[in-house]
Amino acid sequence: MKIATRVAYGNLLETELYKNSNIVVLDADLGNATKSISLKKVVPNRYFDMGISEQDMMCTAAGFATCGKIPIVSTFAIFAAGRAFEQIRNSIAYPNLNVKIAATHAGLTVGEDGGSHQAIEDISLMRSLPNMMVICPSDAIETKAAIKAAVEHYGPVYIRLGRAAVENIHSEDYVFDFSKGQILREGNDVGIIATGIMVEKALQAANELLKDGIHARVVNISTIKPIDKDLIIETAKKTNYIVTVEEHSIIGGLGSAVSEVLVQKYPTKQFMIGIKDSFGESGTPEELLEKYGLTVEKIIEAAKKR
Repeated sequence: MKIATRVAYGNLLETELYKNSNIVVLDADLGNATKSISLKKVVPNRYFDMGISEQDMMCTAAGFATCGKIPIVSTFAIFAAGRAFEQIRNSIAYPNLNVKIAATHAGLTVGEDGGSHQAIEDISLMRSLPNMMVICPSDAIETKAAIKAAVEHYGPVYIRLGRAAVENIHSEDYVFDFSKGQILREGNDVGIIATGIMVEKALQAANELLKDGIHARVVNISTIKPIDKDLIIETAKKTNYIVTVEEHSIIGGLGSAVSEVLVQKYPTKQFMIGIKDSFGESGTPEELLEKYGLTVEKIIEAAKKR
């Protein structure tokens, strides 16, 4: 069954996170879309609709954090990472405050809302900030596990969530670890390192490649920062060719993060699949993924360039 990661976030608020009396949720007039309004159903006094004032919302969250609360802040990724960047930088990351930013509607799969609302540079912005942890879960199960871990972790965390429904690739007993990437399939011909919704497509590509006798190692990197350097280097040594796959600009995203590791530790041929220095546009999620080359076919094509 397909479920959007933003929906998984809302379900978690309503069924589990509300039990932690220190958690408060802030949203910027988008609670129904981000699903953060789910907390209001069970503990309305800990849900705050800040209106269309994202900068103020981030500063208010910082204030809550200084009082010992655990604020979870939600809005669309384009507004969280973009409109409120300076407040996140100076009021949350700089003082290293315990604020969690659950940013939804990231990437091209916002769809018909178009390029103005498709955050394709948010990972780049957030991972540039000292003290900021950046997570991009691949499915609903990983989303819940990652958010629970983020709440237990002290410090600012950016959690990238999507609008479109995706298949679960993890089992219910999955355990999330900030410090570790995850090997989903072994192989020694090519290493496919993916994040977010593209992990499922990477697995599908690996299945197809096997028909041609190509054994792909598929790695899920859900924590972009701090990134699992050891696993990236191990994968490069085993395969000697890396393909990175992300629903994000190749500038500053997963591909850049992986290349930064490789160039310093184990220079390896790498091909980046992502958005090539352009804005998105209006269309259905599948139409946009096809147009911008974020498909199983393109992963297979890249893997065969080894």
